Amino acid sequence: MDNKITIRSDRQDDYTFQYKGEDVTLRAGSIISIADGLAEVVFPTCKMKIVKNLIVIKD
Repeated sequence: MDNKITIRSDRQDDYTFQYKGEDVTLRAGSIISIADGLAEVVFPTCKMKIVKNLIVIKD
């Protein structure tokens, strides 16, 4: 089973979340993929849109 999650930022500023207990910065307008799904991801409260395996971080 493929657990890969793609996270895209539609924000004007950088967005910081935690992955495996470490802070990760998603640069404004960038895209990253996480190979092992969301089990180790903690998102601070924000607007987001979720479509299948794509999470879009909004302002």
